[in-house]
Amino acid sequence: MAPSDNRHVIKVSDPAALAEAAAERLIARIAANSNRVAICLTGGSSPKQLYRLLATDAYRSRIPWDRVHWFIGDERFVPANDPLNNMGLARQIFLDRCAPASNVHPIPTDNTADPEEAARRYEKELKSFYLAEQLRSTRPLFDLVLMGVGPDGHTASLFPDCASIQQTDRWVIGVPQVHVEPFVTRVTLTLPALNSCREMLFEVSGPEKRAILTRVLAGENLPANRAHSIGETIWLVDEAALPEDFRER
Repeated sequence: MAPSDNRHVIKVSDPAALAEAAAERLIARIAANSNRVAICLTGGSSPKQLYRLLATDAYRSRIPWDRVHWFIGDERFVPANDPLNNMGLARQIFLDRCAPASNVHPIPTDNTADPEEAARRYEKELKSFYLAEQLRSTRPLFDLVLMGVGPDGHTASLFPDCASIQQTDRWVIGVPQVHVEPFVTRVTLTLPALNSCREMLFEVSGPEKRAILTRVLAGENLPANRAHSIGETIWLVDEAALPEDFRER
């Protein structure tokens, strides 16, 4: 599968520069919308440094917290206070001290029977926020979607060769089978929901990501190559993760 035509790879020196570049793009995307803003966060290790940066006075003071709403692209089906909980980590690092509680929209994992019920509840919440039952290409759901890429090319909790990657009717689904650590059931937004954004921003850092990034940039048919925005799709990549043939470009 060919890479998305709107994808741009931006090279940075190290994880600190990557977090700073991501923070600046996030703030610019917020500034571009004078109304209610929707940001979709990501889990895993990739965004931690970005989240810490957003909590600092230098960045915190530049965000109009009262009109920015924070969602999550996928979640591990564990309690909100579990260390594996993606939104729990974001809340701990910056959301609870910066954002109004009503503007934080976690995937419900407490007092929920199963991942499918959690998915149905979150889809209902997204539709209520969007004020429509169907996504429209002229009106993106999110202003910005943060993403990462796993060692097998998965993004959010959309894994290679799984039926979830083909889902077009649902906005959110349960993912009962997971093939990478941590081996816990997930809930994830589908491609139609994730791709409904003005900008998608991938963060890729570290030498352990170089092999999969080589495959992604070569256009292999992987979930990360099927995730792209209506507008810009940006891959922020540090030197350690960058494939050899991209270093001189």
